Amino acid sequence: QVQLVESGGGLVQAGGSLRLSCAASGRTLSDYVVAWFRQAPGKEREFVGCISRSGNRQSYADSVKGRFTISRDNAKNMVYLQMNSLKPEDTAVYYCAAPTPAWTMSQSAADYAYWGQGTQVTVSS
Repeated sequence: QVQLVESGGGLVQAGGSLRLSCAASGRTLSDYVVAWFRQAPGKEREFVGCISRSGNRQSYADSVKGRFTISRDNAKNMVYLQMNSLKPEDTAVYYCAAPTPAWTMSQSAADYAYWGQGTQVTVSS
């Protein structure tokens, strides 16, 4: 199985940018689709986007399309979430996740068996 660790969260003003990183250990990350989810206080976990194993396909939630970009560096066992034009409503704990089966590109959290611990992103107005 794969272990995931997120980093890069923090406090940023509205309109600013952050880049989150997801590092993997235990198995080669290129074996897996990787998704980003987020969860704000009092809300359900929400799909942000996902990237195929090769990196040539991405899927995004409408709420972040055009502002967020997912990329991966399989040689480094890393996946990234570049967040631009941040809004206060983007404030949440952000998680990276890997699915079972490993090739599943899904927007449902139920399809993801492996999760990181999360990193807090706070966007001030």
